Amino acid sequence: MSGWTNDDLEAIGDAEELRIASRRSDGSLRPYIIIWVVRHGDELYVRSAYGPDNPWFVRARRSGSGRIAAGGVERDVRIIDPGTDAELHEALDAAYRAKYGSHPPRVVATVVGPQVVTTTLRLDPVP
Repeated sequence: MSGWTNDDLEAIGDAEELRIASRRSDGSLRPYIIIWVVRHGDELYVRSAYGPDNPWFVRARRSGSGRIAAGGVERDVRIIDPGTDAELHEALDAAYRAKYGSHPPRVVATVVGPQVVTTTLRLDPVP
């Protein structure tokens, strides 16, 4: 079990967008940025649409912790690198296409495919 409640997973997973803020070394939060989020099973994932050098991604990955808000849920999270498992990333690609397929294909293409495997992060709730 991931630690998310079913209600949290549904609310966040159904939300069109998620706000995420990483923590600074002093524990304070950076400003929120808006990003797409998908649910896969009992876990939540985000991807950097503009590559591994995107400032929010660099800070989030380095910090490893932050806060999210989506679907009426606000939670502290651990920000985890989920690795490069091909089956997981194929499932995440499918989830992004299903959820965001009504957006222009060129936009959806920024969050699917082999180029985003290394810019994928799992969000785990802090108990």
